Amino acid sequence: MIYKIARTELRTLFYSPIAWLILIIFTFQTGMFFAGTIEGLARNEFLGYGNRMLTMEVFGGYYGLFLTVQQYLYLYIPLLTMGLMSREFGSGSIKLLYSSPVTNTQIVLGKYLAMLIYGLVLMFVLVIYSICGCIVIENVDVGVILTGLLGVYLLLCAYAAIGLFMSSLTSYQIVAAVGTLGVLACLTYVSRLWQSIEFVRDLTYWLGLTGRIQGFLSALISSEDVLYFVIVIVLFLVMTIIRMLSRRRKVVAIVTVGRYLGVWGVALLLGYLSSCPVLKKYWDVSEDESNTLTKGSREIVEAMNGGLTITTYVNMFDSYYRYMLPHSINHDLRRMEKYTRFKPEIKMKYVYYYANPDTASLKKRFPGATVEECVEKICEIEKMNPRKVLSPEEIKKQIDLSGENYRLVRLVERENGQKIFLRVFEDNMLFPTEAEISAAFKRLIMPLPKVGFLVGHGERDMTRMREMDYSVFSRNLYFRYALINQGFDCDTVSLKHEIPADVNILCIADMRVALSEEENANLHRYIERGGNLIICGETGRQEIMNPVVENFGVRFMPGRLVRPSENRLADLILASPTKESVKMSYHLGKMLRYREKLVMPGTVALEQVADKGFKVTTWFVSDTIGGWNELEQTDFTDMDVPVILNVQQGETEKAYPTVLALSRQHGDREQKIIIFGDADCISNGELSRNRSNMGGSNYTIIQGAFFWLSDGEVPIDMRRPVPTDNKLKVSRQGVTFINILFLGGLPGILLLWYLFIWLRRRGR
Repeated sequence: MIYKIARTELRTLFYSPIAWLILIIFTFQTGMFFAGTIEGLARNEFLGYGNRMLTMEVFGGYYGLFLTVQQYLYLYIPLLTMGLMSREFGSGSIKLLYSSPVTNTQIVLGKYLAMLIYGLVLMFVLVIYSICGCIVIENVDVGVILTGLLGVYLLLCAYAAIGLFMSSLTSYQIVAAVGTLGVLACLTYVSRLWQSIEFVRDLTYWLGLTGRIQGFLSALISSEDVLYFVIVIVLFLVMTIIRMLSRRRKVVAIVTVGRYLGVWGVALLLGYLSSCPVLKKYWDVSEDESNTLTKGSREIVEAMNGGLTITTYVNMFDSYYRYMLPHSINHDLRRMEKYTRFKPEIKMKYVYYYANPDTASLKKRFPGATVEECVEKICEIEKMNPRKVLSPEEIKKQIDLSGENYRLVRLVERENGQKIFLRVFEDNMLFPTEAEISAAFKRLIMPLPKVGFLVGHGERDMTRMREMDYSVFSRNLYFRYALINQGFDCDTVSLKHEIPADVNILCIADMRVALSEEENANLHRYIERGGNLIICGETGRQEIMNPVVENFGVRFMPGRLVRPSENRLADLILASPTKESVKMSYHLGKMLRYREKLVMPGTVALEQVADKGFKVTTWFVSDTIGGWNELEQTDFTDMDVPVILNVQQGETEKAYPTVLALSRQHGDREQKIIIFGDADCISNGELSRNRSNMGGSNYTIIQGAFFWLSDGEVPIDMRRPVPTDNKLKVSRQGVTFINILFLGGLPGILLLWYLFIWLRRRGR
């Protein structure tokens, strides 16, 4: 009986112009988007720019075909469903159904089945584009396409169920269509309502349609999203049946309302349970598993036995406090979902307080108000309860945040009492990524490398903020790539005593005073025990630094490297990574792939002068053409003074090593040393400087160097399988054919088919 009702409804639907009009317009709009996307990507390849992750670019993500389809369905489905039941009520044919041996459930399910079949017709159009994509995209990621189709169809089914219910409420089709649009709008924006109320926010956030298919579009299927659509579909179908019951036989209004409330209660309860982290299941079908933690991160999470609590301390005077207000908590929980997927017992807490106010700013914003009154006004504006905001005295009883400058920060704490801070950073991404989170977790389960910075000889200082010093890449709390945020411990060391046993990497940067005999002896002990080193030389310091690197059979050559140019100083060298360096540290592969440079403002050339048992590998070299080792001129500040190559003085135009990596076997491990010809290239000033049109990527060498020196422990290895769907298999003629087929051919065939059916029906 359900099938018969569905067949009758489909016959009526396809005899009406609205169904054909929607199908033709849908085909034309999606075809225009698909053909335009293929044409744009093909143009990139024809121009030599290349492409990357084409399957996601064409079908998934935030700009692909399936997301565009979501926007179209929002308008089409109300037009299709508006007459499902209202047409029966308006024409009086509902009485015939009531008088026949058909139940309300059969009527509702039959009508709904008809919409599901029509939805499959729309999906068939998308399948045609998917087949075309599989043909023209090399090594297409089929998982992205299949999950995208599933997500779009589930969304269509949910829209249809809502439209069917709205159609059962009225005999006017236009009212049913507008009502459906209204319900869809409510479900789109309901996730923003009452987010400041702790329990209610979980229910309203779950109800929201916004972003529900985004996981499908990224090739991630989660049980929560699938169950959401199932629950919403069943909810509105059951409500439609209840509505039909109340129309077919007189039922007391309170009974009908009670039934509605009961159905909603069950739906919300099931939705709440489906959103619990411990009950969620995931299936990542993307080629590179981009929705899942990398293997290294998963191993770290699995090793963290016991409970884990992440407490976010939010200072109401901090510039980033709005990201963690109660109404944003569910968005914040999404940021940690990759981790709660593998460790659902993670508990997230939020503590609000005020401290360390910028009084000048407060006086300007709230003239004449005290600090406490300012907090109350901020809470009033943000719709928060000021009683939940702790005072400076109250927060000090819980935790000392002075070391974090009272900035927005998270405290990660294990059951055994181990703690570590997880910060936000002053860049466009703001929040920590998998690399920083996993590095923090790893420090809780195992000791990680400690970097000692040598002091006492005028070296670059890891604690000061001068341009020449090293505090940015070592201990800057708000620099994402600082060693302290990538898993390392940093401290100063002196060679007046033996280097502590917990120091794994010793940094010697630009000494201005030579080592004493006692200090030399302590340095030799560190080298003999197999300690790793990073040594940074500087122009004019060769005599002081050479006794250090002679231990490894290397020397800093006299003079400095130059490469005269019209637009920059002659001694500003853009060094390139070698292929050998990439084999030792994968970070440098990005620099080689994108032709990025190591900017070295005044560097000394390096050379191997003796064999001390180390394997010497060149990591970076200067340009082969136009550069040489200048032995005469020392002042390069005036660009109008030419720098002349003097072959008679031994100046030779060629490529020179600027960074060397040395290694040897020491017991059961490998001892590693990196030598830089320039100490400025990783200084505060250079890392903070924007050198346009040079392709500099100096922070990458820091990551690459310390990854190698730490034996791959940290920074966390974030490599994923390289996407292979990076090329289109289509010619210019093929692009033209796709445009003709999807902009004219396919919509034209559907139009002719409709005209044939219409004329045939009219003839009858």
